Amino acid sequence: MARLLIVGGGERGLALAGELAGEGHVARVVTRDAARRSEIEAAGAECLMGDPDRLGTLRGALEGVAIACWLLGCATGSRERLRALQGPRLRAFVAQAVDSTVRGLLYEAAGSVPEEILAAGERAAGEVAERNAIPLAVLRTDPREEATWLGEAVSAVDGLLAGVGRR
Repeated sequence: MARLLIVGGGERGLALAGELAGEGHVARVVTRDAARRSEIEAAGAECLMGDPDRLGTLRGALEGVAIACWLLGCATGSRERLRALQGPRLRAFVAQAVDSTVRGLLYEAAGSVPEEILAAGERAAGEVAERNAIPLAVLRTDPREEATWLGEAVSAVDGLLAGVGRR
């Protein structure tokens, strides 16, 4: 059994949490919306109130976590906000993982966020992960292909848990 943190992903993140719960893992799902608590808990996950735009709200989120999932490929907002989520906030988040139990990072590099911003985010994740010896898996499956996306996400998490990390 492993504990995972899922930042973002909406319904896809919730589906991933449910699949992982079915494998005996525990997922901690971050949400800004308190109304989602019952839905998250019904999927067999822990609910954590937090916001990736305010990293201070995620400080304790990595406690006891083996795999962190940054699933913000379909985040919304201004280009400035999206660049910040896939750049400085992602870098700071991964830097926090260095002094934690995190053994792997799953980065979503596909979605409605402009490709150049996701590519920059993938580079940022790769640089920080490599510098700190954190295995990285990159999810490039189109989120609109829900079943395929879910299968790839579960495989990536399983690979990270097995110590395989893909770049």
